[in-house]
Amino acid sequence: MSLLSGKTCLITGGAGSIGIATARLFLEHGARVMLVDLDASLIESALASLAHPDAAGIAADVADAEDTKRFVTATVRRFGKIDAVFANAGVFGQVAPVTDYPDEVFDRVMRVAVRGSFLTCKHAIPAMNDGGSIVLMSSVMGLTADPGVAAYATSKHAVVGLMRVLAKELAPRNIRVNSIHPGPVANQFQTAIERSLDHVLKTDATAFLDNVIPLHRHADAAEIANSVLYLASSLSSFVTGATLPVDGGMSS
Repeated sequence: MSLLSGKTCLITGGAGSIGIATARLFLEHGARVMLVDLDASLIESALASLAHPDAAGIAADVADAEDTKRFVTATVRRFGKIDAVFANAGVFGQVAPVTDYPDEVFDRVMRVAVRGSFLTCKHAIPAMNDGGSIVLMSSVMGLTADPGVAAYATSKHAVVGLMRVLAKELAPRNIRVNSIHPGPVANQFQTAIERSLDHVLKTDATAFLDNVIPLHRHADAAEIANSVLYLASSLSSFVTGATLPVDGGMSS
């Protein structure tokens, strides 16, 4: 069953493990996929790993309005009007109490996750077909919070607000908008976070989190991609304005 046959899909943060896993799954379901990431060399590596004629990529800064217009235009020129957007780009920042949190780090996290998601949606929506889908990447930290992650948790909660506004604005066009909330994923992004948490927790953060997660393990990127596919496809045809946890029960 090809859930995205002939559909044009745009994925920001496309060169990361979740972006690549989602692109691979979308392609398996008949989609045409444009990957967007800041680093051109990572885009090239991602496309090489996908090795698919219906996959393309472009280096761009999602938090820059002109760059965003450029990658939306490139997507439409290459594959036609957009059917699904996965706004996946984000950065973690660092671990520190609010009173010690560096202003410039806070601003960078908000710039990529919040401004980047806003601009991606702002410029992609006019280029979308009615009946499409937008999936915004949040996090388990967009449903809860922990000490030390002020920028990350704030940005991920803000994405939920944007999602809820868009879900109501775009309902007349039957464009569904939802957010996805992964827990810890076994990838380089999460490993870097956990190494920064080791000294805070005074123990191995990976083992600590595996103990906290009810399913007692990290997710695989492909498991997150499965849930993105659900939200991007007709399987979720009556789902909009929803926050979908994919966190092994961590937020329950």
